[in-house]
Amino acid sequence: NAAAVLLVLTALVQDREVIVSRGELVEIGGGFRIPEIMRQSGVRLVEVGTTNKTRIEDYQRAITSETALLLKVHTSNFKIVGFAQEVSLQELVCLAREFGLPVMYDLGSGVLTQLDVRGFEQDPKVRDCVKAGADIVTFSGDKLLGGPQAGMILGRKDLVERVKEHPLARAVRINKISLAALEAVLRLYFDPARAVQEIPTLAMICRSYEELKAEAEALKEILTHEVSPKITFSVEDEVSRIGGGALPLLELKTAALALFSKDLSAQEMEGRLRLSHPPVIARIKEDRILIDFRTLLPSDRDDLVKVIKEISSGD
Repeated sequence: NAAAVLLVLTALVQDREVIVSRGELVEIGGGFRIPEIMRQSGVRLVEVGTTNKTRIEDYQRAITSETALLLKVHTSNFKIVGFAQEVSLQELVCLAREFGLPVMYDLGSGVLTQLDVRGFEQDPKVRDCVKAGADIVTFSGDKLLGGPQAGMILGRKDLVERVKEHPLARAVRINKISLAALEAVLRLYFDPARAVQEIPTLAMICRSYEELKAEAEALKEILTHEVSPKITFSVEDEVSRIGGGALPLLELKTAALALFSKDLSAQEMEGRLRLSHPPVIARIKEDRILIDFRTLLPSDRDDLVKVIKEISSGD
């Protein structure tokens, strides 16, 4: 998505002013920051408002003859709460129309379908952003979309055509293998119910607590009978966080398998799990290892039992 933002700004508004709220100057993965990407594209960044409050009047006062675009950036990996205010996309579009300016919305993590998960409705959907009048929308091909890493650009045909024809487009274009994978994932969205079932990220998000609890209890019984008594097992209620730059406040109730050993510290167990074949990535809470069942695929169960047996019988 960083490449998509860089390409759009370079192709459409290089050497011109772009207005953005100070509260939306986000840092994305890998330490890349929106202001740095904007500077690299050659646009002149105009900051308005404050970190916690930006009003439509702030944008209006900043518009000059040099203004080429109004940029809105979705804070997909953090939230400002409390004494805070932001300008909605609809408000920004209305203002932009008055001055004949395009609006670009960097969604970060693009959501193509509504999931039956409480709190998920808080994240803006790509279709809703287009309907609201955004002229250009950019988002990631991975994250909540569930495909390979890629930058997605959609919007007004004339603007998208200008972006496609820019020389930088060839330099940052997706490779053919990733493009084929992306196409396969996007085709699943023709049937949203199928997409939710077959795209691993969405399937994990939509799993019910009751289902996870039952599976965790069943595996606990197997491990209790088959693994050395050096390790004891329990099932604990926990929360899953989406992560990956999406829905920072959303917590999903989940069931976690907890491992405790009198002979090994939690750090030692975590290290052995990480170095096992296949590696098992767990987390430590207090003196226990926790494995979130939301993140396990059905095909992972046998491997997990094998690995836990191995670390319990090791020196």
